[in-house]
Amino acid sequence: MSVAASNIEIMNALAAASTAPLAVRMRPRSLDEVVGQQHLLRSGSPLRVLAQSGDAPAGAVSLILWGPPGTGKTTLAQAIASSSGRRFVELSAVTAGIKDVRTVMERALNDRDLYGVATVLFLDEIHRFTKAQQDALLPGVENGWVTLVAATTENPSFSVISPLLSRSLLLTLQPLEDEDLATLLKRAVEDPRGLDGAVELSDEALEALVQLASGDARRVLTGLEAAAASALASLSDSGEDGGALDKPVVSAEIVAQSIDRALLRYDRNGDEHYDVISAFIKSIRGSDPDAAIHYLARMIEAGEDPRFIARRLMVHAAEDIGMADPQALPIAVAAAEATQLIGLPEARIPLAEATIYLATAPKSNAVISAIDAAISDVRAGKFGRVPPPLRDAHYPGAKRLGHGKGYRYPHSDPLGVVRQQHLPDELVDKVYYQPSQHGNERAVAERLEKIRRITRG
Repeated sequence: MSVAASNIEIMNALAAASTAPLAVRMRPRSLDEVVGQQHLLRSGSPLRVLAQSGDAPAGAVSLILWGPPGTGKTTLAQAIASSSGRRFVELSAVTAGIKDVRTVMERALNDRDLYGVATVLFLDEIHRFTKAQQDALLPGVENGWVTLVAATTENPSFSVISPLLSRSLLLTLQPLEDEDLATLLKRAVEDPRGLDGAVELSDEALEALVQLASGDARRVLTGLEAAAASALASLSDSGEDGGALDKPVVSAEIVAQSIDRALLRYDRNGDEHYDVISAFIKSIRGSDPDAAIHYLARMIEAGEDPRFIARRLMVHAAEDIGMADPQALPIAVAAAEATQLIGLPEARIPLAEATIYLATAPKSNAVISAIDAAISDVRAGKFGRVPPPLRDAHYPGAKRLGHGKGYRYPHSDPLGVVRQQHLPDELVDKVYYQPSQHGNERAVAERLEKIRRITRG
């Protein structure tokens, strides 16, 4: 039999086996099959207790699972249901309303009282529920009619009502590690529920799929499914003959073609990672928003952790802009908070906004120069005792020691500034902060010169 005919039979067999996506077919059947999130799956953890059969009170705690897409929220809920003897009901906040919630609650109460059957209610995307819809959950959760397992990609502190939060245990899921994604890929290739050995996955293709997934299990399995279908179809179309044991190989090129996305040369743990982030920061420092946006796009497309990018923006705002534009740091912090709340792909927008703002802002390194110079003096032993007028005079006996004596209260002076020594004697004339003439710091420099003439004479 030709390889082409053989592959057509394989494709037909796989299609007949299941029409469900590969990511759905490969969902774990128990918590022991779950890959990743091991910090939540230790022995005796709430998830383990909930997965146990029986009606132990400890198993009735409701859970809120918070994490990015593709980290296993639905998977964990279904694994819990299949491992325990509880009835499992799934609702989506996208389509369910208050009537649906009340129907589930009434059925759960009847099952518990009449048949002794407990109910696990899995509510996906709970952040999409209105306050009134979330209120409808409270009686069932508070009275133990159901064990709620709610999933959300948004910070529950902002998207879930306080009464429900206080009655639930919040568990945070993390993006899957590269090793976890590799394990999922290898399992999906060989498992009868998956591709059942129909293709071979090259090491380069595995690395490419992991790189493009950015910690998302659903994305990595969807990519594998598309690439495997392309490999099977390509070999079938070629009509090549071969032995019965020949299998199409999923290569990195096939991955790039099937996903319609360039495979960037970028290793999050290698040189390219440091080269690109370095170019990103230096482009912002060099006031080139176009180059900065280019490197931002490369990092996002290569699967860089957006929180890492946000942290670098905050550091840059303080280090390279500082007092030249005091709004730079709040904008960078706001972008970091937005990134945490909404995640990718939407987080690319506030990250880009902050990048452009910082790149076009006036620059000054006076702040970091000031603190580094002061730290250098302290480490070198260049410090002395606090001047007596500045010492704490509130505890008993302090005034007798002369603490606070001679202190001049600035608010008592019409100018709000008085001549007074604040530095120790050893550093009395030391100047650490030397503002630049860029942006807001030009006005700061003019004002500071006048202040120092008063305070230091």
